[in-house]
Amino acid sequence: MRYILVVLSLVLAVAGPAHAQAPEPAGYDQLVTLHQELRQWMLPGFTDEVVLDSGARIGDVYADDLMAQKLAGLERFDTGLAALPVTSWPRAQQADYLAVKSILNGYRFNLEVLRPWKRDPGFYLDPLMAVAFAEVSGDKADVAKLRSRLREVPPLLASARVNLKEVAGDFADLALHNLDNSDGVNHYHPYRTTPPAGIIGWYEDLLARSRTARPDLVTDVTAARDALVAFRDWLRAERPFMIAPGGVGPERYDWYIRHVRMIPLTAAEMQTLAEREHERMTAALVLLRHRNRDLPQLTLSQGAFEQAGKIAATDRIVRQFLREEKIITIPEDIGDLGSNTPYIERPGGPNFWEQIQFRDPIPDHLHAVIPGHRFDTVLAERDTRPIRGRYSDGGRSEGWATYLEEALMIAGATRHSPRADEFIELFGIFRAARVPADIAMQQNRWSVAEAVAYMRGRTPWLDEDVARVDVEIYLRRPPGYGIAYTIGKLQMDALLADRSSQLGEAFKLDEFHDQFLAAGRLPIALTRFEMTGLDDEVALFWNTPPIPPATR
Repeated sequence: MRYILVVLSLVLAVAGPAHAQAPEPAGYDQLVTLHQELRQWMLPGFTDEVVLDSGARIGDVYADDLMAQKLAGLERFDTGLAALPVTSWPRAQQADYLAVKSILNGYRFNLEVLRPWKRDPGFYLDPLMAVAFAEVSGDKADVAKLRSRLREVPPLLASARVNLKEVAGDFADLALHNLDNSDGVNHYHPYRTTPPAGIIGWYEDLLARSRTARPDLVTDVTAARDALVAFRDWLRAERPFMIAPGGVGPERYDWYIRHVRMIPLTAAEMQTLAEREHERMTAALVLLRHRNRDLPQLTLSQGAFEQAGKIAATDRIVRQFLREEKIITIPEDIGDLGSNTPYIERPGGPNFWEQIQFRDPIPDHLHAVIPGHRFDTVLAERDTRPIRGRYSDGGRSEGWATYLEEALMIAGATRHSPRADEFIELFGIFRAARVPADIAMQQNRWSVAEAVAYMRGRTPWLDEDVARVDVEIYLRRPPGYGIAYTIGKLQMDALLADRSSQLGEAFKLDEFHDQFLAAGRLPIALTRFEMTGLDDEVALFWNTPPIPPATR
């Protein structure tokens, strides 16, 4: 079976170097303990990872009384953090403190405002696709695990029907679409020549495979499939009454961006910056097309073999560039990291990402493979520090990866393929268009359809499926993911400027990148404080006001 994405865990098996450990200041051990206890407090019900995943945990229970208990219990952690002598700590430990504070603020926001167990049918559906992806020809342990998960589907969906009392209209429509329709992008899905029709279609696919290979699973698969059909029918019947807003509102959005994402900007400031970035990159694209007007156009790969050759060549070129130009340190044991866009053929032709990647893989290779996400993930998996080793901020991850696109283009990574510069600007144009869409949906000014139309109108080659899948992520995930790419990239640009200005002739780009990555995946403002000592941004994060009341 071919998979849309290479399983990244295969490249994470090699243990990495330990981070240097300096003596910790008095009271820091209490912070570590509070951090661990806070994560454990959210179980069961929510993940113990940073903030919250977008999906329920199969087998967990979601009910108002349990969530009220968890919310009330957060006061103990507020008190514990306030008692720590953090002002006397070194900058690195102060950054850790603020990171724990952001986690606490994120849990509170999810319990008070987002409440996905009450508002979002997709919260219960998100984890169910992975169940249907399972192989039915595994060993006894794998089949037993699959059987157990299948049997948990009907009670999970039954509890969903009890809990979902404040459903947002856009959330209901997205759930109904996903139940019966392929999303058209199929990231992380097993490959099928014709993708199954949504979540229910994937359970039909699992049922067909079970009938052939594991008839003893048929009863459990059928029960899970039937529960999904009943849930869909219930959603259809209740949809006229599901009219709550999907976004959190303007004041709450700004609160979340500052006190959970720890970005030192308001929504209005971010929108202005992103609109300027969109203008700048659109102008840059025009100039690059003029510069390249006499060069041949790059053509789409015509098969998997040709695309694999392009990817392999790109990987060699990128690694050689990073090493020879002293861009970043790549440990010797970093092997093949795969690719983010395998070759597939679609009836309607390549989607937005494939239009670019099947011509030249380098834009997404820099962003998503090396030295972007996959390389970044390898380093993160090797980080054993108790707080930042478990923290992964979306603005940091996407900001770093997006920064790499244009930064390394300017540094010379695409000299071998000048027309690839045009594609890097296209990536940036799309990312900048996401910011107004993210903000407007969270402020309840735009619907999903309006956000899709806006992004498509501002981004060449952007198709309906890619736009809708992106918009769903930005509306349904905790707020601020759609802004993370462009705003995080701008934060990286500012950090580069700050640090190079401080060091002058002593500045070295590889040392800058190595130091940044060694800081972990904290919000960029915290890493800026740690690397430069500049405290103007983190000054906004020490005091957390109450979450603003709801507005319509």
